[in-house]
Amino acid sequence: MKPENMAAESTPRVSSDEQREHLMVQAAKLYYDMERTQSEIAKELGLTRWQIGRLIHDAKEIGLVRIEIVPRSPRRPDLESELQRRYNLREAIVTPVTIDNDGVILETIAQAAAQYIGSLYPRPKSFGMSWGRTMGALVRWMPQNWNQGLHVVVLNGGPSRTSSPTQPSHVASRLAATGNGDATILPVPAILGFTSTKEALEKDPVVAEVLTLAERVPIACYSLGALSKDSVLVEAGNLTSKDVELLKRKGSVGDILGRFIDAEGNIADESIDSRTIGIDPKDLRKKEYSICVAGGKAKHLVIRAGLTAGYMNVLITDEKTAAFLLRSKK
Repeated sequence: MKPENMAAESTPRVSSDEQREHLMVQAAKLYYDMERTQSEIAKELGLTRWQIGRLIHDAKEIGLVRIEIVPRSPRRPDLESELQRRYNLREAIVTPVTIDNDGVILETIAQAAAQYIGSLYPRPKSFGMSWGRTMGALVRWMPQNWNQGLHVVVLNGGPSRTSSPTQPSHVASRLAATGNGDATILPVPAILGFTSTKEALEKDPVVAEVLTLAERVPIACYSLGALSKDSVLVEAGNLTSKDVELLKRKGSVGDILGRFIDAEGNIADESIDSRTIGIDPKDLRKKEYSICVAGGKAKHLVIRAGLTAGYMNVLITDEKTAAFLLRSKK
């Protein structure tokens, strides 16, 4: 064998896979570390922009490039991404559980919701919301002067007899005040005693106008209620203990805007629903933002039901609830 042939045989051969991996590393370094555009990298490496995009994509797929999201506020972006993929959500925000206590969880997710809503851009001109403990906590965390001239619309009726800082008029007016705006209240109970009373009220021009505004508002923010004798609707006088027992027998897992739903998100009991005033949960599917703020073990089933039915496109919850939702079969 000639010496030149022996030299050629002893030269290490580079496989096509190794060459491609080398190009991936080059492209990734230029793109992420040197902050070059894909067009600039393509020109430098003698490839097309499409080929560079593919190299960068494949570098992430095989683990050559690892991107870590480290939010400044406590969050679980890994669970957030899984929830978004699993339930086709526009956004998911998941907060860690430092203390497994319903009150702490409520305040934590309310704060996260306030931060999210305060970051919406362009700023919403009108904003629909429900009422209750979670919405009351959310308003406490909202920054002042975040959205000048905000118009808040209440999405469903309020308490039957009691008055508290978490009832619709208080919650909506306090949120409107953070933007020097105003609020439109739905001046009727969430659940009435007779279907005929509901039908008559819905024909009233004042009530009908508010319901129309609630249906048209592009953003809806609300929590979900667990089916319990300690629920806000029971405390407020909208439901009796007998109603709760009936709803349990009908398969209800909780309520959304005062509408009691089963595990699939369908109305659990038509007789109670026929006495309920507020927008239909199906209207939430049409909203640009349908923001559900809910967490804690007691609400696991109703949150899953709302997701199953597609009533929300933004979910703000805690990590234990997120883990439950990801374990559940869709």
